[in-house]
Amino acid sequence: MSVAEIIREIKAMPKKKRVQVIERICELNDEDIPSSFKEGMADIRAGRVIDLDEALKDLDET
Repeated sequence: MSVAEIIREIKAMPKKKRVQVIERICELNDEDIPSSFKEGMADIRAGRVIDLDEALKDLDET
């Protein structure tokens, strides 16, 4: 299976399953993953994110 196929499969998963996959990867390769990525994942789990398209739309309106 190629990397592109793996990424396609992950993207096709429901959000909850994608988060579980990424958390598991973090556990396996903890030393290789930047803390900023881990913090971003924590923000996603806690719901402290906004949709990028909405954020950019708000910028266009100003």
